[in-house]
Amino acid sequence: MILSGNIINIRQQTIGFGEIKIHNDKIIDINVSAPEKKDKPYYMPGFIDSHVHIESSMLVPGRFAEIAVKHGTIATVSDPHEIANVMGEEGIRYMIDNSKSVPFKFFFGLPSCVPATPFETAGAIIDSSLTEKLIQDPDLHYLAEMMNWPGVLNRDKDVMAKIRSAQKAGKPVDGHAPGLKGNDAKKYISAGISTDHECFTLEEARDKASEGMKILIREGSAAKNFDALIPIINEYPELIMFCSDDKHPDDLMEGHINQLVIKAISLGYDFFNVLQAACLNPIDHYNLNVGKLEKGDNADFIKIKDLDSMEVLETWINGEIVQNEQKVKFKAPKSLIINNFYSYSVSESDLKIKKSDKEIPVIKAIDGSLITEKSFFHSEISEFTEKQLVNKDLCKLVVVNRYKEEIPAVCYIEGTGLKEGAFGGTVAHDSHNIIVAGTNDKDIIKVINQLMETKGGLAASGNNEIKSLPLPIAGLMTDENGSDTGIKYQNIDKFVKDMGSTLNAPFMTISFMALLVIPKIKLSDKGLFDAENFTFYNQ
Repeated sequence: MILSGNIINIRQQTIGFGEIKIHNDKIIDINVSAPEKKDKPYYMPGFIDSHVHIESSMLVPGRFAEIAVKHGTIATVSDPHEIANVMGEEGIRYMIDNSKSVPFKFFFGLPSCVPATPFETAGAIIDSSLTEKLIQDPDLHYLAEMMNWPGVLNRDKDVMAKIRSAQKAGKPVDGHAPGLKGNDAKKYISAGISTDHECFTLEEARDKASEGMKILIREGSAAKNFDALIPIINEYPELIMFCSDDKHPDDLMEGHINQLVIKAISLGYDFFNVLQAACLNPIDHYNLNVGKLEKGDNADFIKIKDLDSMEVLETWINGEIVQNEQKVKFKAPKSLIINNFYSYSVSESDLKIKKSDKEIPVIKAIDGSLITEKSFFHSEISEFTEKQLVNKDLCKLVVVNRYKEEIPAVCYIEGTGLKEGAFGGTVAHDSHNIIVAGTNDKDIIKVINQLMETKGGLAASGNNEIKSLPLPIAGLMTDENGSDTGIKYQNIDKFVKDMGSTLNAPFMTISFMALLVIPKIKLSDKGLFDAENFTFYNQ
C-alpha cells in the first residue's frame, strides 16, 4: 500500500511531500521527494493521552475508543484506579480484557493507591505484596499515580515497597503531588517518581521540571491547567506531555488531545514542540508499542486536512483505517456487567449536622479545579433554614458508604450555586461511595434512594422530578454508545444547572469533593477531612 501526501517528521522538524509504503501493519519505507504542498493533506503521528482514567468518560474502553479515534487519538496511558478502588484486581482485568476487543492502543498501569488513603472506605485493597505480583504482568506498563505523597516523603514502608517493585520490573512510576515544591518536591522525585499531572501553577511546574520530572499538561472536564502551564512547553519540550485525566462523555464528543494541540499552536507555541508533547514524548517515556511515523514502525498515524484546523480525516492503527471522515470502522462488542454495591435505606434523620459551639469548617468548591478552599462559619449555621443556606450559596454535602450500611457523613459546601433540589452520584473519587449535594433533605434522600436502586450512576431531584443516568458497570460506566451516553449526560447536567448550579461541570466537580489527596478540605464517608494535614476535623 502506498500513500502520498505531506509528511510531518516531528523528530527532524521537517515537512515535505512524499510517499509512505505500508506492508501488513508496518511502515516499510518513507520517501520525501518534494517540498510541502499546502493543497495536499498531511500525515503525522497520532495523538496520545498520557494520563487518563477511562472510567471518567462513563464508557467502557471499547466505547471510549469509538469516540477517541475521531479526534486522532491512537493510544492512551490509562490508569484503572477508579474501578480498582471498587473491584480490585477483577476490575483491572475487566478493563484490560475489554480494551482488547477493539483496534485501539490502551496501555494500562497498576494503581498504586487502593485505597487512596486509610481515611475512607473503598471496595478493595492492593497492598505492596499484591503490587509486587501484579506489576510483572506485561499488560500493566507502569505504576500509576502515587497519590500518597506524605507516605513518599516519610518513606513509608508499604509505599516504598510498591515503588521498588515497579523499578525492579523496569517500569516507570507516575506521580501525583499537587502544590509540592522545593525540598519536598526533590525528595518526592528522588524516590523514583518520574511524572506529575497535578501542577497548577507555572512556578510549580518549573520547579519540578528543573529536577528532571516530566510535566503533564492537563485539560479535562473538571481540572483545567493548560492556560497556566503551557508556557513551559518551549522551555522543556522534551519533558512535556498532554493529558485529559478525566473527560466526561459530552466533552469527549467535542474533542480530546487534538484540542490542546490546536490551542497551543494557535497561541504561537513552537509547532514541533507541541507535536512532540502530543505524539512522541509519551512513547519514549513509557516505552509504548506505538508508531512514530518512521521506517520500521507500526503503521500508526493520522491524516489531517491542514496545519491550521488540524481536522482529522483518517486514523490508522496497525496498518488499518479505523476512522475515515468521522465514520468509525469498528464497533465495540457488548460488555459484561460487574459491580460491588450494597443497597440499603437512608432516612432524613441521618442527615442532621451536629450543633457546635465552635466555628464550623465548610468546603468551598472552585469551578474548574480539584482544589478546594476552606470557609468558616459561626456555629449558628446549623440553625439556618434551607432558604438562609441558599441565600449564602450553601447546601449540604453527603457521602454514603456504598459497600456496607453506615450512617452518612454530612457537612456544608459553598459554591455550587444550587437554588433548589439535589444531585450526585457514585462517581466520587477515589472510593466511589455515593456523594450528593442538595438544598434540602427530602431531595437529597430521593437522589440517594435512586442511586441505591440503580446500584450506581448519576441522579438529580427537584421540582418533584427525578432524572437518572444509570452506570451499571461498577457504578462508574455503561456499555451504551458514547453519543447516547453523552446526550443523557447533557440532559441531566442541564437539569442541575436549571436548578441554579453555576458550576461548569456540576457532577464532575462534586465527584472530587471526596478526593482526600487533593487540598484543602474534603468529605469522606468517615467524616470531614483536612487534606492539608491529613487528619479529620473534630466536630
